[in-house]
Amino acid sequence: MKLMFEKVLPTENSSWRYWLYELDNIDFNWHYHPEYEIALTLNSSGQRYVGDNIENYGDFDLTLLGPHLPHTWCSLPREDGQQQQVYVAQIPVAWLEQLTAMPDLVGLKPLLESSRRGIKFSLPVAKKVTAIFKSMAKAQPSQRFIGLMEILQLMLDDKSSEILSSSGYNISITSDASTDKLDKIIRHLHQHYTDNLKAEEVANLVHMSTNHFHRFIKQRTEQTFTELVNQLRISKACSLLINSSMPVTTVSDLCGFNNISNFNRRFLQFKEVTPSQFRKLYMMH
Repeated sequence: MKLMFEKVLPTENSSWRYWLYELDNIDFNWHYHPEYEIALTLNSSGQRYVGDNIENYGDFDLTLLGPHLPHTWCSLPREDGQQQQVYVAQIPVAWLEQLTAMPDLVGLKPLLESSRRGIKFSLPVAKKVTAIFKSMAKAQPSQRFIGLMEILQLMLDDKSSEILSSSGYNISITSDASTDKLDKIIRHLHQHYTDNLKAEEVANLVHMSTNHFHRFIKQRTEQTFTELVNQLRISKACSLLINSSMPVTTVSDLCGFNNISNFNRRFLQFKEVTPSQFRKLYMMH
């Protein structure tokens, strides 16, 4: 399956698109589009894939994604049956960059530049942005525009924001061969993380020698192949621990670990707590 292109149409009477998705779960849908995107995910927990970054997300997940940056979120249904919400603002490049040419908004340029690798924002900022997104539902187009400017300013002022993709992950508008290969690898890992994944087999998938493949993964993700696979498996395990009551041993099996001691060791390595402690800590929140 190939990276999907998404066609984005602006909201009526607007230069950009505002939308609210309400879903039982979020399917893995690896895609890109030429617009900037602000995504706020509520009442949901799972994995977020942005470029070569894979990590867990929880409630109030707020990101800014630059043009052509591949991304998706992926979650299971909640045990309590509540719907998950995703607020999205998708903004045409020319329109937004025209705005930032004005002296009043030129300060936003570094934010837009950083967004080409994806940015995750802090919980306090995400909560403020949630109130703005919710107020946009019944707002006039001019009020939505003001809300959008407020959101971008909050993002710019966030001293705790984090860049998501590695410095080696570069997006070409036309898509280059190495980016296509990395996209294919990430999609394959998502689909087969429960299998006994071997570097040689994945290397063959993208027509590389095993040595070249290991160098490529390290250069593009700043992790080894084993670290990348374990990170994905632990992310999936976190979702199961949060969203189900199944025993830890079952979670270990479902996430591709060959034995419970290896699972516990890897979980501790990535999360600094055991799977049981992680579940208890989450339930306390």
